[in-house]
Amino acid sequence: MRRSLIGPTLRERRRALGITQSRLAADVGISASYLNLIESDKRNIAGALLKRIAEALGLAVDELDGAAERRLLDDLNELTGEPLLADLQLDPAAAHGLASGQRDWARALIRLHRAWLDRGRAVGALSDRLNQDPFLGGAVHSLLSQVAAIRSSSEILETVADLEPQQRQRFVSIVGNESARLAEVAKALAAFFDKDYSGTRSLSPVDEVDDFVFDHANHFPSLEQAAADFRAAAALEGGCSEQALLEYLRRAHAVQIVIRPSAGFGRSEPHEHVAFDRASRTLVLAEAAPRPALRMQLARVAAELFDEGHALDGVLAQAAQLGTDAARRRARRVLSSYLAAAVLLPYEAFLDAARRARFDIDHLVQRFGASYEQVCCRLVSLRRHGAAAIPFGLMRVDAAGFTSKRFPLPQLALPRHGQACPMWAVYQTFQTPGTIVRQLAEFPTGERLLFVARTVEKARPGFVLPRRVLSIMLACDALHADQTVYGDGLDLASTAPAVPVGPSCRLCVRRDCLYREEDAVVDT
Repeated sequence: MRRSLIGPTLRERRRALGITQSRLAADVGISASYLNLIESDKRNIAGALLKRIAEALGLAVDELDGAAERRLLDDLNELTGEPLLADLQLDPAAAHGLASGQRDWARALIRLHRAWLDRGRAVGALSDRLNQDPFLGGAVHSLLSQVAAIRSSSEILETVADLEPQQRQRFVSIVGNESARLAEVAKALAAFFDKDYSGTRSLSPVDEVDDFVFDHANHFPSLEQAAADFRAAAALEGGCSEQALLEYLRRAHAVQIVIRPSAGFGRSEPHEHVAFDRASRTLVLAEAAPRPALRMQLARVAAELFDEGHALDGVLAQAAQLGTDAARRRARRVLSSYLAAAVLLPYEAFLDAARRARFDIDHLVQRFGASYEQVCCRLVSLRRHGAAAIPFGLMRVDAAGFTSKRFPLPQLALPRHGQACPMWAVYQTFQTPGTIVRQLAEFPTGERLLFVARTVEKARPGFVLPRRVLSIMLACDALHADQTVYGDGLDLASTAPAVPVGPSCRLCVRRDCLYREEDAVVDT
């Protein structure tokens, strides 16, 4: 079983407050030696004692063993799968000891690994441009041609003494013209090589946004409040239908509505079905947009106009994880979608309906007029302290295995790069599109999870382009499976049969797995 990192978190917090071990131990009613064992992660802690220590340090219990600690372990485990280090036979189980006892060293290793990836990707980007960029080949050919013309004309001017004035002037003009062209090519080449390929980063804007969302447990109370304020002010408590949102935009913000054919709409952002011009207050709608997607985007425009973006700006202002403009732009889109979902699927009403329906996704789709993906994403965000739903993880992949959405659980590390275990239900759904696949999965560590996955199809930009089929998977600890309709009929006993899965082939210790796609880089 994966252990927590509660000990180091307590130690760091205690030291930051300037509290000694003996004083804290006395305050919570234990010995200093026992507290030392806890802080060294040599004793598990839970229940009343954990609550007393958390209160003494001014921490909420759910702040302990949070997303940052889980990511540190996940990143260390990813490091054990680095092919360059395969001969060292790094043991993933030892990562916990390093993260627990030497957290700064662990962070240093991760930072160096990412820097090494950065350099490799920068070299790769330059190599690709040098080998494949058509501009470079054309520029070099042009450069050589112009140099040859200048050299030839210069030799004639230098060696032929009896040139007619008109001929001499022609060769002088050739030298002048080709020199000017040569200078232009040289400038273009300089600009080409001045591009900041060193900016290629292993921690991409997507990763930065992932870290930001994970650190907030995918729950933003200020946005939930902004959504509730909007619904009340817009008199939408009876329901946020498409027509109600359009009427609100016309009435409250004098927005003009224009409907255009879907063909060619939003080519720069194929998933967008609404385009809003703030200057002219014109809202353009795609004629054949899917109703749930259209409602979501109308809610986003309406809520942002009502709030004037203050709620989003407030969250982003505290987002230290976002180090680039690209990450901040992406995070704003993510938060804007979160706000829209909170408008259309109000927290209390949605949580109550989810519990009553035992988290039946299809029922919630019908009940709220939302899409399958919208319901799944909203279920993951129900993390309010004291009023939380089952802790769900989420993963979305395409047919090539690319992960485009991910929210892990403490016992389920989802891959940042590459594919997960091919046995996971999220991949099996492509064999039966549109059908829900449930799976009781058991990892080599003994941890059991319930996977619930189904494909969804996105609108394709044009007839000649292939279908856009994605697979979305919810995951929860098997201990919660009986609270869902998807646990019905399953033997949930700890000794019952389950599908043997792993994290990924490179990190899986199941040597006899027939589904293995590549050799493991860890020893059993």
